[in-house]
Amino acid sequence: MVRGREDLNFNMDNNKEYSETVIEIKRISKKTKGGNTIRFSALVVVGDRKGKVGLGLAKAGDVSGAIQKSLAAAKRKMFLAPLKGTTIPYSVEEKFSAARVLIKPAPRGSGIIAGGAIRVILEAVGVRDAVGKILGTKNKASNVYATLNALKKLAYFDRVRKMKEDINL
Repeated sequence: MVRGREDLNFNMDNNKEYSETVIEIKRISKKTKGGNTIRFSALVVVGDRKGKVGLGLAKAGDVSGAIQKSLAAAKRKMFLAPLKGTTIPYSVEEKFSAARVLIKPAPRGSGIIAGGAIRVILEAVGVRDAVGKILGTKNKASNVYATLNALKKLAYFDRVRKMKEDINL
């Protein structure tokens, strides 16, 4: 049976095991012939605190509409980030646009020592012990994308390591 997109979104909304965090809401105004048109954009991170995380960025005419659209986009774009106990398996540095982020594993019990966007994403993933540093711009959207790309890079490293272990067996 082929289901439409509405059915998939309906099933996603019933799952309340995801933590949803609004990172940023921006007001966008545009000059038009009839006056100004005002819209809003919302940047939202969704995670299950067990390794799955997604990011959504959407625009709408009102704030709640933008948040709902970005939540749906974040749930569609979720991926699995590798965890090693309560931390990440490797140290990773990633660049996106003008943003540079550095994320390192930390000893058990040290907590998340990171600020801004890195902390929100690591909490959504389920990492309890890590060190993060924003090295480039202070733009939240760029830092979020750089952090997600760093986690995707970790997932790629983890897949390659597992493939090598399977070959050597």
